[in-house]
Amino acid sequence: MKKTILKISFLLIAFSIFGNANAQAKRNTKQEEANKKLVVTFYQKLFGDKDFSAIDQYLAKDYIQHNPAVADGSQALKEGVKIWFAGAPKEKINVQHIAADGDLVFIHLKSKGADGKPISVIDIFRLKNNKIVEHWDVIQTVPDTAANAHPMF
Repeated sequence: MKKTILKISFLLIAFSIFGNANAQAKRNTKQEEANKKLVVTFYQKLFGDKDFSAIDQYLAKDYIQHNPAVADGSQALKEGVKIWFAGAPKEKINVQHIAADGDLVFIHLKSKGADGKPISVIDIFRLKNNKIVEHWDVIQTVPDTAANAHPMF
């Protein structure tokens, strides 16, 4: 009886290990790479080149916005960026890190705030049918001094 339980336990462990390995292998890395490329292109076009047509090209009209300062939908973002970018120069976006997990793309950027001080930006985008359908972000001003010696970038 103990041998039977031991054999069954071994088989369950083996199946769970191989089952997880197989699940990882099923990831669509080609789509994840395409999603990363789409996000970088969108980000450069809108935030770097200040080209508002990027909103219609890359965002779903009813996209969900988790930034509490911006309403849902592409029209709300259009209205916001016209104000935020008034007189702002074009710039090359400075991507520090980018990763994808399924339909999510995570991007960490070094940028400048409206006051010209450096900021660290982390955006998370969810994509569906080659459109951005959801967005989260965290923006932090880079402090002049830090409690540790580790850079933010």
